Amino acid sequence: MNKKKTILLKILIAILIISAAVICFKCDLLHKCSASNIKAYISSFGMLAPVVYIIMFTFVPLTLFPNALLAIASGMVFGVFYGMIYTIIGAVLGAALSFYIARFLGKDIVNKLVRGRGKWFQDGVEKEGFLIVFILRLIPLVPFDIISYGAGLSKIKFKDFLIATTIGIIPGVFVFINLGDKSQNINSLNFVLASVLLGALVLVSYFIKKKITFNKLQNDLTVTEVDNSKKLMENKD
Repeated sequence: MNKKKTILLKILIAILIISAAVICFKCDLLHKCSASNIKAYISSFGMLAPVVYIIMFTFVPLTLFPNALLAIASGMVFGVFYGMIYTIIGAVLGAALSFYIARFLGKDIVNKLVRGRGKWFQDGVEKEGFLIVFILRLIPLVPFDIISYGAGLSKIKFKDFLIATTIGIIPGVFVFINLGDKSQNINSLNFVLASVLLGALVLVSYFIKKKITFNKLQNDLTVTEVDNSKKLMENKD
């Protein structure tokens, strides 16, 4: 990419970041960071609420705003079914935006955006990219946007990244959307069950995150690939 295009991209990203900041300021998210506040803001758009919500979720990577709060608010506004659809669309678009920002602008810009926390991937990870992204997406405790930026810095194919992201986020999205939907009546059994489900997700994610670090996951996949190659060679002999 030539210098002129890089400058134009930087300007575009700056505009997007400012736009995202304005949206946060308008709905008072920076001062009153709550699902109820987000719900009120999204609902105020009436029929355009789904579009506004998807746009907000798409721009989340530029502000590193908590995805979970938006998802819970979505459940409160749209219910489980439509909340899941809109959230998955917004999350995938946001992931794609982060991926291409990292891929086209490189490590220096990304490190400024994520404050140096984007070292989840290495340049050799290409063949097992789908599996790595998929596993990391199943762990809500691993920051969603950091994975997206890190993947963009690697050699992972965009198609693999997108499919793994879409499938991998479904369990986590359901849990948060369901919690938001059931929070309309906090005295109900459904809300208690939704809270237990959230607790179980966090607990399982915690143990998985402790047991499977990114480096260990990558090394295990590399060893498996080498072993498979050896077996293939032995069978040929």
